[in-house]
Amino acid sequence: MTNVDVHQHLWTHSLVTALRSRREPPFLDDWTLFLDGEPPYEIPPADHDLTRRTDLAAADGLGRVLVSLSAPIGVEWLPSAEARPLLDAYHEGAAALPEPFGVWAAACVRDIDASATAEDLDRGFAGLQLPANALADAAGYARCAPLLDLLEERDLPLFVHPGPAPGGSGGPGWWPAMVPYVQQMHAAWFAFRAFGRPRHPRLRVCFALLAGLAPLHGERFAARGDGADVGADPDLFVETSSYGPTAVDAIVRALGVDAVVQGSDRPYAEPPRHPGFGLGGAAAYAFRIANPRRLLTGKG
Repeated sequence: MTNVDVHQHLWTHSLVTALRSRREPPFLDDWTLFLDGEPPYEIPPADHDLTRRTDLAAADGLGRVLVSLSAPIGVEWLPSAEARPLLDAYHEGAAALPEPFGVWAAACVRDIDASATAEDLDRGFAGLQLPANALADAAGYARCAPLLDLLEERDLPLFVHPGPAPGGSGGPGWWPAMVPYVQQMHAAWFAFRAFGRPRHPRLRVCFALLAGLAPLHGERFAARGDGADVGADPDLFVETSSYGPTAVDAIVRALGVDAVVQGSDRPYAEPPRHPGFGLGGAAAYAFRIANPRRLLTGKG
C-alpha cells in the first residue's frame, strides 16, 4: 500500500535549459520566469532541487509523487513548432526522475498530435495532463477528442489543471490563483459534465484544486440544469491542493469520500498536515491510497 500525491511540480535541468533558450514568453532568465500578461516571477532554485524534494516526499510518507508540467506557463498553447522542444525537454527530464516520482505527460492543445502523445505515453507515464482552459466548452472537447480517445484506449486517466491566466500583471500576486484558476476549473467541471462524459464514457478524470469547488453547486445544478446528479460518476475525482478541512469536508458531502485524492501542488503549496483533513483515518486511507489507486489503475 502506497501513499500517493497526484499533483506536484518539479522542473528538471532539461526543462530549465529549454526555457532559458527562449527569448519570448514563456522563458527563464536565470531563475526569473517571464509569461505573457503576468509580472516576472522569481523561482527559488531550492524548490526544484531533486535531493531536497526526494527528502520532502519521504518526510511526508509518500511512496509515489506524480509531477506535471506547470500548465499556467502556457507551453501547451504554443504553436507545435515552439511547444514540441519544450514538451520533449519536459518529458525527457521527467522520465529520468528516480522513485518516488511518476509523471503526467503533457501535450500541445493548439495543434493536436495524438501520435506524438502516444509516443510520450509509451515512456510509462501515469496519464495525461491538459490545461483546463482547453476543456472549457464543446469546441475544446471536440479539438482534444483525439487525445481523450487515446487515453480511453490505453485505460489511462486525464488530469485537468489550470492553464494560462494572462491579464493579471496589474493586480496582486495572488490574483491568478484565486480568480482565473478557480474560474477555469469551475468551467472545466461542468464542461466535462455537458460535453466530455457523453463523448468519453470510460475516461477517468481528476480535476485539480477540488474543481474550483464547482461540485458544491450541485443543488443549483439540480434546480437549473438537467436535473441529474452531477456528482454521480465513479470515474470522476478531485484533488485537494491548496484547500483545507472546511472545503474538503464540503466536497465529501457533495461527492462522497471516494471522489477525493490527495494533491499538494508542491512547491506552490504544502501537503496537508493531517492527511484525513479532520475526517479520520479511513478518510486519509481513501484520499492517499484507495482513491488514487482507482484513479490511476481503474481497480479498487
